[in-house]
Parts: sequence; C-alpha cells; structure tokens
Amino acid sequence: MSAPIMNRRDIEFYLYEMFNVEALTSRERYQDHDNETFNGAIDTAQAIAEKYFLPIRQKVDMNEPTFDGEKIHMIPEIKVGLDAVMEAGLSAPTTDYEMGGMQLPLVAASGAFAYLSSVASTSLGYLSLTHANCNLIEAHGTGEQIEKWVHPMREGRFAGTMAMTEPGAGSGLADLTTTAIKDDDGNYRLTGNKIFISGGDHDLNENIVHLVLARVKGAPKGIKGISLFIVPKFLVNEDGSIGERNEVALAGLFHKMGGRGHTSTALSFGEKDGAVAYLVGEENKGLMYMFHMMNEARILVGTGAALTALIGYQYSLHYAKERPQGRLLSCKDPHSPPVNIIEHPDVKRMLLTQKAYSEGAYALCLYGHQLADDEATAPTEEEREKAKIILDFLTPMIKSWPSEWGPKSNDLAIQVLGGHGYTNEHPVELFYRDNRLNPIHEGTTGVQSLDLLCRKVPMNNFTGYNMFIDEMKTTIDEVIQVNSLKPYAQQLQLAIDNLQSVTTEVLTAAKSQQIDMVFSNSVSYLNMFGHITIAWLWLKQSAIATNALANEPHIDDENFYNGKLQAMKYFFNSELPLTYHWGSLVKNIDSTSFDTQADWF
Repeated sequence: MSAPIMNRRDIEFYLYEMFNVEALTSRERYQDHDNETFNGAIDTAQAIAEKYFLPIRQKVDMNEPTFDGEKIHMIPEIKVGLDAVMEAGLSAPTTDYEMGGMQLPLVAASGAFAYLSSVASTSLGYLSLTHANCNLIEAHGTGEQIEKWVHPMREGRFAGTMAMTEPGAGSGLADLTTTAIKDDDGNYRLTGNKIFISGGDHDLNENIVHLVLARVKGAPKGIKGISLFIVPKFLVNEDGSIGERNEVALAGLFHKMGGRGHTSTALSFGEKDGAVAYLVGEENKGLMYMFHMMNEARILVGTGAALTALIGYQYSLHYAKERPQGRLLSCKDPHSPPVNIIEHPDVKRMLLTQKAYSEGAYALCLYGHQLADDEATAPTEEEREKAKIILDFLTPMIKSWPSEWGPKSNDLAIQVLGGHGYTNEHPVELFYRDNRLNPIHEGTTGVQSLDLLCRKVPMNNFTGYNMFIDEMKTTIDEVIQVNSLKPYAQQLQLAIDNLQSVTTEVLTAAKSQQIDMVFSNSVSYLNMFGHITIAWLWLKQSAIATNALANEPHIDDENFYNGKLQAMKYFFNSELPLTYHWGSLVKNIDSTSFDTQADWF
C-alpha cells in the first residue's frame, strides 16, 4: 500500500500561513533565504527520506543493533542514509555558515526535517544528538574545545551524546555517583556507569564525544555539586588525528520496544585508571550547562512525537479512503456495494481525533521553534527576551503534550486499520511502538508536570505564565470579532478563566497544606494547560482558514480549510471540556492517589 509520508499542504500551511516564515528573511541572519530556498530544503529532505529511509523502515525495525562482546553491528543502510543527510547539509541546517550549516530559520528547518523524522524515526537521533551536543559546547565551551570537538562533529567525523542517567539515578540527578578527580595536567579522570545512553556506541563515525554529568570529588551533595565533562571514546592527538582508546567501555545494549535503529547503551567509564575527561565551563555548574542540551532535546522529543502521530494519521487516512467494508445503517440493501470505511461515522471520529491531536501537536512544536528563532534573531532586545521567557515556560508542554497524545493518535490509527493495524504488514503498529518512548525519556510526563506547576508557573513572579496567557487572550480578542468563530473564542476564554482560578487556588494551598498532596495532581494540571494551549492553536488555525475561505479558493484548498475548521470544532466540543474535570481534581486537592498506601496494592 503506497501512502504519502506527509501532506505537503500541511507543511506549507504552517510555514507560510500560520508562522509566516517568509517574514524572517528580513532579518540579517536569514537574508540569503526566500521561499525558494525553504522549499528546496523540503524537497531535498523528502527525496532523501523516500530514497534512503522509507525502503528500509521495516528492515531497521526487524534488525536492531547487536553487540558481540567487542563491537556493535547494525544494518549498513542506516549509515548510507545518515551520510546522505549529512552530504545534503540537513544534519544541522540552522547552524552558522562558517560551521558548515545553512543558517535556515528553525521553523523552516523543521518543515524540511518533517519528512526525515517521520520516516527515519530515531535513526536520525545520531545526528540530532550530535547537533545538540555541538550547540552546548559552542555555548559553554572554550575556543579550544570548539576547535577540537565541535568542528569534527559538524563535519560528520565525530558523533555526540549526552550521558546523564545512572542505574541508581534516573530523573533524580541529585543522586548521581559518577566521580571525577582532577589530574596533574589540569584535566580530570572520570569513573562511573551510565545507562540508556542513546547512540552511546557504534561505528558510524570515527569517534564519539560524550557529554557526561559527574561529581568532582569533594563537591557538594545534590544538584549543586554536578559538573559537566567532555569524555571522548578515543583521545585526539594535537594534530587532530585519532589517538588511543579512552576508558569508555560498552557494557551492553538495551533491547527496545521501538526506535530500534538508534542504539541504547550501558557505558562504563574508567574501569582502570579513569577515563580522561575535560571540564566544560566551571565546576559545579554542570546541570545548568546540560539544560542547554536537555531543553533542546525535549523540544526534539515533542516534535518527533508529533510527526510520528502525523504520519500515522496520514497512513490510516489513506487506508480508510481505499478500504471498502460494510454499509451504513441507513442502507437496507444487502446487494449494494460496500462503502469505503471512511464513510462510517466512528471511523470519521477516529480520523478527526488523530487530525486534532497530531496537527495540534505539530503546531505547538513549530510555535516553540518560532520562539527559538525570535529569541536568537528578533529585531529588539524586548522581543528576544519575551520569546525566551515564553519558550522556557512552554518547554514542559512542548515536550509532554505531543508525547502523551501522539501515542493515543497512533493507537487510533491501528484501530482504523482493524486487524490489519495489528500486523507488521502495515507500519501503524511500528509508529505506536516508536512513539511510546516519548512520554518517558528526557523527563517523564510526571517530571514535566511538576516542573510546570511548581517551578515554571510561579517563576519570576508568574512572568512567563502571564505573558503566555496574554498571548492567548490577544488571539481571543482578535477572533471574537469573527461571527462564525465567536462561540469558540468565548469557550476558550472561559477555559482560561478556569485555568487561572485553578492555578491561584492550588498555589495558595501549597503555602499551608502538605505539599506532596497539593501537587499530587500535577499531571492533571499539565493536561488541562496543554489542552487549552492546543485549543488556542486550533483557534488561530481556524481564523486563517476562515479568512481564506472568504476569498473563494480552489476546491482543493476549500476542502483543506474546511478540514481545519472541522478539527477545531471537534477539539473544542470533545476535548476542551475535559479541562474542567482535570481542573477540578487539581483545585479540590483530590487526594485519592496521595492517600493510597503502598501495602494496599
């Protein structure tokens, strides 16, 4: 069955109609670009996705990497595909020209990467993590470190990872035990074990540059005593050539439910004399530096989750339009031909739900990318600071909402295909398995919900929270003038009013009640705020669609815009009301989960 990877019209809508990427070309950094270069990047990415990754999608899933005790083995087609991405300049398209990049706006790069990410899944993680690794070292490393490690990574000779998680310290980084001792030469010797290190070992590149969190001997306990180190797989000689093997050993591979093209490793550092490690920045500031990479990774996770949901929706939509089965209840003639299943109301419901989830999630991620562009290149300091604050505030939602609701969308894609959806003759079950990791890594949904409610909302006297609420209210003030959309604008305003009431009450309660109990429904708060945010993005899309329909577009565009309006109506009628239930749990400090004793299970 030949189904489209992505709907190109969706990408064009987001880039050119919703986020107006063309306007960015007036900024000095992007002045060499125009719609032609943006479309060229998308065309190139689509061509690479279809030529190198689509044909091996199932093969990658069925042949995960193996470890024979000495080295890792994986199918060679993965390297061929990754090399094609590198050669096309798409591994780091937003990077400076002098570092080998294309200086594309992040929103435009994301539109191009949509084709690659949706087909190659986590196999692209080798490139994405390397790019994020480079960004961190460029921001916090020395000129010497940039020259020695970043340039080879940008050239594709080296790969990069981040190594945080330990067997006894997952999200609780305050408990990590990896230790660094300063050596006579001013560098460090590092000893410890890390697990779930994506891309932690392979032979795709000459070298692997690990960014490792560790505690310098004698450092304070907790997160205040964490430092960050560059720890390469191979040492590098003064002339840039590869030197001897560092004490970084692969202890084993994890065998994953999905995302099997990307190795997940257990690494052992310093089994003999200690692995040679180079301090990034200052001692005891490592977690602050690592958040540079972690936040970037969280947005990548959310985007990957959204795109995996989107490709599942496109596949099940294509299937539903071609699969004849059954008749409508209104048809009493057994001799009449079966209808395609897309005519059945419940299939329409499942497709509409997928559309609302996946396109809403992708719009959220692209909004985050737009904020990142503005933080770096907006014309005024005030605009840049505002974008920075809102992006920081929204990061828990950008990571978590697509990651939670994306797999739910993929689950419905399986259901649309029925029994065929449960077999690997169709890829929708693969999409679900690939997407199921996203609520877990880079901070679980529970961790993100506590970050949002306990930290991001009250931070700096509610600055980010209030700025973002104002953004939504500005849209409401504009859209409420459109008669057909007025009821939905009013509905969103009421939901925001409820959100503000819930927020005030729960944070007030935290001052006088048991804090673990007060925040025990933090995931419900994240769900509530996330759904309201997605409703806002759908209202924005609907305003664009309504305006476009008033100009009597071509029938294809008319259908496209009507689809946008219908997805918005579905989300407002079926999903937004859920926010009141979640808000009630938070506001009333429902203690059912908190009160449950371990012995009762």
